[in-house]
Amino acid sequence: MSAQPAQRGSLFATPVQAAALLVGAVFLVVGVLGFIPGMTTDYDTLTFAGHHSEAALLGIFQVSILHNLVHLLFGVAGIASARTPTTAKGFLVVGGIIYLVLWLYGLVIDKDSSANFVPVNTADNWLHFALGLGMVVLGLLLPRLRTTGTTTATP
Repeated sequence: MSAQPAQRGSLFATPVQAAALLVGAVFLVVGVLGFIPGMTTDYDTLTFAGHHSEAALLGIFQVSILHNLVHLLFGVAGIASARTPTTAKGFLVVGGIIYLVLWLYGLVIDKDSSANFVPVNTADNWLHFALGLGMVVLGLLLPRLRTTGTTTATP
């Protein structure tokens, strides 16, 4: 049986595209929730950037306007990348690497210094690690099989 390209017009043509779409959608939701009082505790302390923001998404993850905007941008990038298997894989792998770098950054900086401009706390650090690792694994290991058939797309 010959390999066939993914169907045009279907966002779910391959599992890697579906994963990029799902990850992008989750980032969009998280970005929006970071601007909603109640979903974000201490909302009145939300600053544009910096460690002085005491706002915390779900009362756990320290956020700022910049942090929320990054989530929204990653969401848009994930959804846009889902158009092709190649761009979906690129988003997951490169985005995952970015989150792993952010995890390392969060581990080495002084959380009370101006270097903590995103801002991040310990919960953010470990979430960034899990997100980064998960995105890289999805991008590298998901087979690019069509979800509507048994033939495979070319790598």
